[in-house]
Amino acid sequence: MSTRHPEFSRRALLTGAAATVTAVATSQVVAGRSASAATANGTLVHVFLSGGLDGLSVVAPVDDPVLRKTRPNLRLTDRTALALDREFQLTSAFAPLERYLKDGHLAFIPGASDTRLSRSHFQAVDACNLGGLPNETGGRGWLDRLADHLGPGTAFRSVGIGGTLPRSLVGANGALSLRSVEGLKLNGDPKFAAASVKAIEGLFGDINHPVEQSMKAVFGALGALPAPSEPAAGVTYEGIGVAFRQVAELIKGGSNVRIAAINSGGWDTHEDQGTADGGYLHGRLSDLADGLAAFFADLGDKASGVTVMVSSEFGRRVAANGSGTDHGHGGVVALLSGRKLAGSLLGRWDGLGQLDGGDVPEYNNLFNVYGSVAQSQFGLTDAQIRKVFPKRQYSPMKLFA
Repeated sequence: MSTRHPEFSRRALLTGAAATVTAVATSQVVAGRSASAATANGTLVHVFLSGGLDGLSVVAPVDDPVLRKTRPNLRLTDRTALALDREFQLTSAFAPLERYLKDGHLAFIPGASDTRLSRSHFQAVDACNLGGLPNETGGRGWLDRLADHLGPGTAFRSVGIGGTLPRSLVGANGALSLRSVEGLKLNGDPKFAAASVKAIEGLFGDINHPVEQSMKAVFGALGALPAPSEPAAGVTYEGIGVAFRQVAELIKGGSNVRIAAINSGGWDTHEDQGTADGGYLHGRLSDLADGLAAFFADLGDKASGVTVMVSSEFGRRVAANGSGTDHGHGGVVALLSGRKLAGSLLGRWDGLGQLDGGDVPEYNNLFNVYGSVAQSQFGLTDAQIRKVFPKRQYSPMKLFA
């Protein structure tokens, strides 16, 4: 005779919890609200745009003769573009972030790439997530190696937003992949919750199997879950903003998120890319800017400890192919930070006079950018960052004021 309660079965319990959270867990995942909080150095959010963002449709030198000739319909113009330092312009799609640009909290690094990145989506995305080649990194994501240096924390120390844990967080440290904060709950009658959790923890305990650690991570996340909260007055989230809302809710709830990763697909624009002021890519960039603006507005004062880094696996070729652009190399990295940045256009730029086989040259190494952002955000040493990006010579960049 079964003693299982019909309204609170193990399957029903896990539907609300484990189906919402994918856990890659080790002993560093700490369960419950009593977990040791990490040092108060804020949060790094890495937004990865899969498909190869056309960086020259985001920022470009003013009235460049090469761009006038090779991409007349995609060229940014004084009529709508926002002004950046060093005679650069920013797409009008980022108008929702203009206040942060004027206040010194929004910046861009052009010509960002690495010699190990090919024009293959699969290879380049993998290398960007790992921070190098698989044989150099042991298959661990660069954000997972970064977590090595951040000390212990709560179950939400490292979190990816989505149904699958981003490759950048896969490795030796505990990380959670979360679809939504609201969806992380136990189904069934609440009066049976404590007893059911205890029974299931006993069922999956001391079994010497990876599922044991995964279940510990799930229940640890449930124990550290912040109280439900609504966005700040006047803030609405749509599109990619829905992912930002999950991170904002965790940060506002005191969950001690140190690293968050958001992946967004659909940035491959071989055709029907649109123009500098409208069409497909401009719409995607507008959605991104709206999400970022909503995120910082929702965080309020807590935004002071948050830095968002947006990057892609590569840029596009300088010349348009007709209605779009093909895979290239040097792309752009965007930074939105609660801290003051060193300018609105950062890093080296030597122009488009000599292209790299038709591509934007690598003026700024992508992993130097990643490392410099992480180093400044968390107060790490050069030696620590070199361990995050093995097999290469790290050269820090001045990105923050």
